[in-house]
Amino acid sequence: MKKEKTIKVGIMSKEAYKKRTIAIAKGEYIPKKDEPKVWFESLQSMAQVLSSQNQDLLKVIIEKQPQSLKELEELTGRAKPNLSRTLKTLEQYGIVELARVNNA
Repeated sequence: MKKEKTIKVGIMSKEAYKKRTIAIAKGEYIPKKDEPKVWFESLQSMAQVLSSQNQDLLKVIIEKQPQSLKELEELTGRAKPNLSRTLKTLEQYGIVELARVNNA
């Protein structure tokens, strides 16, 4: 069972995030241990990604630990395309980790 983790998030404009990323790549800036690992462009974008519907989805994932998208679809009643899109977005922000499994 994967354990829950607390994620520290921050708000930063795209331009500032780009400058920060370049500075890190050049070795000009070393992020502090306690800095956020997940960044959003605005409170609005954070609210969209962490909506109550998506929080409910995360709760189902934590509690039921579905082993497939189909199982998650059955548990939540959400359509597969909607779930797939949402999970990809959550993965981009480092909130979930998706893994392909070959069921041959």
